[in-house]
Amino acid sequence: MEARVIVNGRIRELGEVGGHVTLLDWLRGSGLTGCKEGCAEGECGACAVLVAREDGPERTRWVAINACLVPAAAFDQQEVVTSEGLGRRYGPGRLHPVQREMARRGGSQCGYCTPGFICSMAAEYYRPGRRPAQAEGPHQAEGPDGAGIPVAADGPRGGNGSGAADDEHGPNGFDLHALSGNLCRCTGYRPIRDAAYALGQPDAGDPFLARLAEPAPAPAATETSSAQGRYVRPASLAEALELLAARPDARLVAGSTDWGVELNLRHARAALTIGIERIAELREFSPGPGRIDIGAALSLSEIEAGLAGTVPLLDEMFPQFASRLIRNGATLGGNLGTASPIGDALPALLALDATLVLASVEGEREVPLARYFTGYRQSVRRPDELIKTIRIPLPVASVTAFHKIAKRRFDDISSVAVAYALELDDGAGETGERTVASIRIGLGGVAATPLRAAAAEDALRGQPWTRDTVAAAAEEMARAGTPMSDHRASEAYRIAMLRNSLLKFYAENQEARS
Repeated sequence: MEARVIVNGRIRELGEVGGHVTLLDWLRGSGLTGCKEGCAEGECGACAVLVAREDGPERTRWVAINACLVPAAAFDQQEVVTSEGLGRRYGPGRLHPVQREMARRGGSQCGYCTPGFICSMAAEYYRPGRRPAQAEGPHQAEGPDGAGIPVAADGPRGGNGSGAADDEHGPNGFDLHALSGNLCRCTGYRPIRDAAYALGQPDAGDPFLARLAEPAPAPAATETSSAQGRYVRPASLAEALELLAARPDARLVAGSTDWGVELNLRHARAALTIGIERIAELREFSPGPGRIDIGAALSLSEIEAGLAGTVPLLDEMFPQFASRLIRNGATLGGNLGTASPIGDALPALLALDATLVLASVEGEREVPLARYFTGYRQSVRRPDELIKTIRIPLPVASVTAFHKIAKRRFDDISSVAVAYALELDDGAGETGERTVASIRIGLGGVAATPLRAAAAEDALRGQPWTRDTVAAAAEEMARAGTPMSDHRASEAYRIAMLRNSLLKFYAENQEARS
């Protein structure tokens, strides 16, 4: 089947894009210049577009992604909507409700970032389950369908669905974190937020809403070449493993959030790129009585939805991992495959005592994550292997936390990341003080690899959960790893953050003493 993409309802031939033409470049080369290149590394969101993804077996969900990071070839037989296509589906001369509210409320400043904001906002506009929350306010804002929406006196604020005041959720149920990956260079955030919080519910006849009730496009086996290299998307895991066995130098690509940066900024070119993000065997999600198996090619957003808060440590980590745009593509398999010492998911998985299932044509093997990393961006995974499954044992610890120290609150790389999983005994001794039954602490950003804080764990295990015990263990934490100074943080700062993180964890959980 000839490679093609449905863009804004129209079929377009992909052409000879190979493995090194991004979706952004292909769209702009096709005359759809609404999406822009800003940072070329997935931080600004100017390139955001909507893609149709499955939401169960017979339904679709609109998902916003960074077009600058993903290969165009990965969208063979898929459906993409750009900012230009949103208004066109409503008819000649009409604006989409998101576009109209952005225009009404001055949400577009210079306009460069506006198309990306609109696509991210549209994904949240159509999010299943988005419902108005109860909010107090003296006046009403007019939604795009003419309905009144409560607005607080100093601007549109409201609840997060529970009726509680929350500056990051609108009275219409809009989650402002949907825009966490979009940057406005003209600092026009207030009117953009106003536009988001003024949106009503989609009309019953909305064509994009109607699309949600239909099946999403199925993945297609794809092969396309160019002068710079070849792209192959196998139809099954067996095909992918055979191809990898024959070409162990091939580049595996799933969410592409690392691939796109290497391509755009470092001009990396692999002769063969293997797309594995839609292989069914890598997208399995299996919660069981003794463990949770997570497919390596599931996006972080899909994992977050599947877990539904059942693993509190990951639930705390997800919102701090880059942005929603990135999490809609990024995978745990990719985070582990790069073996980066600053991958945010890795300390959390270490604290959860996760294991990895590695697959090759020779079969599968299970490796504890604590023994997976061997050096800077190096691991025990062989060139002919790929990560199939991330396995989390159950039950998970009852007291957990994820501390990310970074220069920005969201959408930033960690200077230091620390994950905790603590289990205390029942405190049945003479003093009534509870002791540490088990403790696992995962660290990132303080050594050439992610690692466990073994000495601090030893200092806590079996000891009373008291300030004195924790203070002594914090000194062991300060000696963990081999922190370095770079443009994100100094060695001294990283050491201080390790010590303070454990003290903070204790302060947040003092009530666990009794």
